[in-house]
This record gives sequence, C-alpha cells and structure tokens, in this order.
Amino acid sequence: MCDGYTQGVKLGDMASPQRCDALTEQEVRRALSVVDRSVSYPLPDEVRVALSSFVYNVGAGAYANSTLLRKLRARDIAGACQELDRWVYAGGRKLRGLERRRQAERQLCLSSLH
Repeated sequence: MCDGYTQGVKLGDMASPQRCDALTEQEVRRALSVVDRSVSYPLPDEVRVALSSFVYNVGAGAYANSTLLRKLRARDIAGACQELDRWVYAGGRKLRGLERRRQAERQLCLSSLH
C-alpha cells in the first residue's frame, strides 16, 4: 500500500502511485483542517504547514491533547513551535528520524516569526 497510510489497509493490499498520491493529499488536507479549526485566529502559512505535518504524523487526538495546542490557543506561537522538540519518542525510545522531522517542522514553524 502507500507509505504512511494505514487506514483500512490489509496485508497484501496494493495501490497505484496515483491512488497513493490522492490518499496522501486527502490526509494532508485533513491535517491542515484540524490545525485551522483548532485556533480562533489566522496563523502564518509556515506555522500552518509545520503543524499540519505534525498532525499528519502524530494524529489529531495527540495534537488535541497537547501542550503545544494549549500554547497556540494562548497565542504563544513561538512556544507552541518549541513544543515540537518534545515529540521525538516512539515506544518510549528517542528516534533520530523523529528528531530530524521535528527540527525541520520547528524551523519552518518559527521562520515566519522573525
């Protein structure tokens, strides 16, 4: 099946590259919608993109219950962006791949604030 897409997938499922692209676009749009609905004020595009990447990766539920969102709702965008650095663990282990992803998301998130 498609990289990163697991909803309803069973062992042996196959999809065309075009179908995978459509599924990825659908999930990215969903993550962007979650971010946009989570605050009552407009966010800079770089923040929206960085946080949508985060939501795409960790899920809307984890985002909804995060200190990151609490800071964002308090209009502490820089503080919310810094929270991304905390999300580098999977199964109780710090993962280098997640560290790199969060670093890129944080840099993008903060880029519009300088």
